[in-house]
Amino acid sequence: MLRVDYLTVPGLPALSFEVAAGECLAVEGPSGCGKTRLLRAIADLDPAGGYVLLEGVERREMNGPQWRRHVRYVSAEPAWWAPTARAHFPPSDRLERLLTALALDIGLVDRPLAELSTGERQRLALVRALADEPGVLLLDEPTSALDATASALVEELIRFQLLAERIVLLVSHDGPLVQRLAHARLLLAGAPEPRLRAAGVAAA
Repeated sequence: MLRVDYLTVPGLPALSFEVAAGECLAVEGPSGCGKTRLLRAIADLDPAGGYVLLEGVERREMNGPQWRRHVRYVSAEPAWWAPTARAHFPPSDRLERLLTALALDIGLVDRPLAELSTGERQRLALVRALADEPGVLLLDEPTSALDATASALVEELIRFQLLAERIVLLVSHDGPLVQRLAHARLLLAGAPEPRLRAAGVAAA
């Protein structure tokens, strides 16, 4: 269970909600309303008041890298700090299977990242995020640079994470994708207060 209690993110009122294992919460609202800021606050990448707990453990009980080992933010525009992708992957016997699931050739991890397409880098970033099996995935526009075929593979991989009892918070402008994956929706704008809708996710 991921529990957010009175989380204060700049530009948003205090937010409280819960997401159970195996559920996907879609975070919705117009551009600039705070969707990315919320995901980054939950990942403890940006300062935010309030509380975020995973299985009863509050984020301040761990240092940042330890928390993000369990609660993983995947940006729409992933950053890389080495010339090739291989240096970014943790040791894992899942790497080849994840690459195959997203129709990526194993050889891509040794090619200069600057030579890869935006879509290839986006899919590699998702592989990087999943390789060490975090319990929570905070996905910020995971299919924004992908064609229909690649998007379908990403959707299937997200669905598999839910079947594996992982928690997913999803930001996406792809309405049909959200409709198929989300168990609940958190609307950040367009209502007097952020509004949470759906079964299995309770507003505080």
